Amino acid sequence: MTSYPNTPLLIDGIWRESRDGRALDVANPADGEVIGTVSHASISDLDEALAAAEQGFATWRAMSAFDRSKIMRKAAELLRQRAETIAGFMTLEQGKPLGEARIETLAGADIIDWFAEEARRTYGQIIPARTGGVAQLAIKLPVGPVAAFSPWNFPINQTVRKLSAALAAGCSIIVKGPEETPASPAELIRCFVDAGVPAGAINLVYGDPAEVSSYLIPHPIIQKISFTGSTAIGKQLAALAGAHMKRSTMELGGHAPVIVLNDADIKRAVDVTVAAKFRNAGQVCVAPTRFLVQDAVHDAFVNSFVSASSAIAVGDGRAPETRMGPLANERRVSAVEALVADAVAHGAWIRSGGHRIGNKGYFFAPTVLTDVPREARIMNEEPFGPVAIINRIRTLDEAIEEGNRLPFGLASYAFTGSAEAVHRLTMELQAGMTTVNHNGLSLPEVPFGGVRDSGFGSEGGSEAIEPYLVTRFVSHLATM
Repeated sequence: MTSYPNTPLLIDGIWRESRDGRALDVANPADGEVIGTVSHASISDLDEALAAAEQGFATWRAMSAFDRSKIMRKAAELLRQRAETIAGFMTLEQGKPLGEARIETLAGADIIDWFAEEARRTYGQIIPARTGGVAQLAIKLPVGPVAAFSPWNFPINQTVRKLSAALAAGCSIIVKGPEETPASPAELIRCFVDAGVPAGAINLVYGDPAEVSSYLIPHPIIQKISFTGSTAIGKQLAALAGAHMKRSTMELGGHAPVIVLNDADIKRAVDVTVAAKFRNAGQVCVAPTRFLVQDAVHDAFVNSFVSASSAIAVGDGRAPETRMGPLANERRVSAVEALVADAVAHGAWIRSGGHRIGNKGYFFAPTVLTDVPREARIMNEEPFGPVAIINRIRTLDEAIEEGNRLPFGLASYAFTGSAEAVHRLTMELQAGMTTVNHNGLSLPEVPFGGVRDSGFGSEGGSEAIEPYLVTRFVSHLATM
């Protein structure tokens, strides 16, 4: 595996260290050892990035959509060519198995391709006029420089959605990358730079999240923000953006219900949800969390789910047999331990796992809890770890009521053979995304976003580019 690099900033087309020389350590979560550093941006670095983004916007927006699309397609091909190296960096810094890191990197190339095509289809309108000689036009224009804040759990996936949408629209962007996992998003951005995106159109900084966000969001150069992270922080940043009349896209936390009815294919339900639950050690905003299983199939589902989760090989993501890696850091281990302990104190049963593994690295066993009361914290707070909650329900009404109980509304899952149940779930579950009898989330061409406390806006599908565009109306009377 390629050795891990130190990660610099990218400002105005130049990869460089921060002006004051500050850097942060980057650790491998499989053993806690420091593997490299990432440059820590100062305010002067942010000022330079802002100036670069302003000039880069003028250059990039002037380029035709056709040419922007060609550059983006080239970046996608470079990402595919470099996927093995980038996946290796991601496994070292984030911990996920190498196979998952490879899939995420290659999927990032597909996302770039999708938005490259959308760049050529930012259509306006010609609106029929009431008066002869008048032409009425609605044209789509890029909103301006963007500040994007990307998390550590999917270093490529979450960065590439924001980056590709902004560039497709003709915007420049400052990406505030994740300090825990800096190398893989930096290599993603290197693909765009090497493909020919002009200096200043993309800038990459790392640093103190609160300092960077509080400086960039109110700045008059920034016209749009995109954030992926916790609901609590998202609300703060959305409020700050609103105070300055800035557009924002928010992809926030979830607590996804999984409704399994008596007529479901239990084997399919277990196969799909075990894979989805323990992917990336459960550190996934759309991870299935509250399993609501109807009476007649409850015991069979629990037994099969426990058996499958107990068989998951946990270890260093570089090992070929590993199917689940470590949590990202010690904070995540402590948080998951506390939630499990609280659930047990409230009467929940640990059916498998429930404990950390070893005394080196941040490993936590795939965990299944049953009979978890509503009062337990884990029934109300996103666990963001490898813990599944399985509770018994009697009716579809009860399942929908519990599914909608929390203020979150990101993803939801259901397994049933009933067309009537599918219709009710489609219309009544308060979630931005619902997938029935399979996992159909997160493809480039489909919407990706939540409702209520899970945020607003979409980072996938044809809707995703719209927040980066403004509609300008022009009414023109022909004169002699």
